[in-house]
Amino acid sequence: MVRRFCLIATLAVCGLLAEAAFAETFNLANGDTLTGELLTGSETDAGVQIKVGDGKYERVPWANFSQEDLKKFAKIQKMAPLVEPFIEITQEEKIKKTEVNIKQPPRLERPAAQSLLGALCSSGLGLLVLLLLYAANIYAAYEVSIFRAQPTPLVCGVSAVLPLIGPIIFLSMRTKIAPVEESWEPAPAAAAETATAEAVNPMAADGAAHPAGLKLAGTGSEEAVKAGQTEAVKQQPALPPTTTYQRGQFTFNRRFIETKFPGFFGVIRRDADRDMVLIIKSSRGEYVGQRISRIAANDLHLQVQRGHATEEVMIPFVEIQEIKLKHKDAK
Repeated sequence: MVRRFCLIATLAVCGLLAEAAFAETFNLANGDTLTGELLTGSETDAGVQIKVGDGKYERVPWANFSQEDLKKFAKIQKMAPLVEPFIEITQEEKIKKTEVNIKQPPRLERPAAQSLLGALCSSGLGLLVLLLLYAANIYAAYEVSIFRAQPTPLVCGVSAVLPLIGPIIFLSMRTKIAPVEESWEPAPAAAAETATAEAVNPMAADGAAHPAGLKLAGTGSEEAVKAGQTEAVKQQPALPPTTTYQRGQFTFNRRFIETKFPGFFGVIRRDADRDMVLIIKSSRGEYVGQRISRIAANDLHLQVQRGHATEEVMIPFVEIQEIKLKHKDAK
């Protein structure tokens, strides 16, 4: 019996000691203290339960705990998310959390100061640029030698020794003109003009008479009339030839019309195209016009004469079979 009593007493003392060992003292925000055992797993958004006695529990809101106890709770993984909103952060901690650690990026070292020519010669790209400039200098000298009629080897040689200065020197000189040798023989162009003048000279023809000379009646007068008619025919200006463009040999489009007939777009016709007309043959008929009033990507508008008035006719490019450019008096 005595042993049983001692064992029970020992267990009771151990239970009290264990309970005292797990009991903690919590400082509340209002200055009071609360002694009890923190029940891990009972934490919620509203607070946590503390066992203050045998069978007695008390739920304490998070806002009632002191900052020291809240920081202790924050070390527990399950309670940390619930406690952090109630922990006050000091200005020093805010600065420490928001402090930006600026790390300087790696920077390239500046090359040593040197002249432009030295900098170009210190890299492969610079040497390539110098080589291209030197080649351009020689080519410029070649072009200058042709323009100024100077010996090409001389100009290129001087430019090779004096880059940039050599081409400028020869470009500043006058063009070298070769002297023309004097000769008693007429130039080919002058000889051709003389032959043409002799060929068209009416007085050089056989039987030609001076217009102011005396003529006998009868047969002689008839011959004079015929000679005058022949002379009038010879004095008539020659008409320009008729040019024909047919489908298959040419592609009729806007570029073709603008390139071949630029004089037909203006309101005022120039001397060369004043008496020229366009004859366009299409699947709808044949049109004779003197002006292209409008042109689009697929058709053109030709101004044709209808009696005493003019009319615009739209002609698609796909329907054009043939275009003739001729003088208005040509047959």
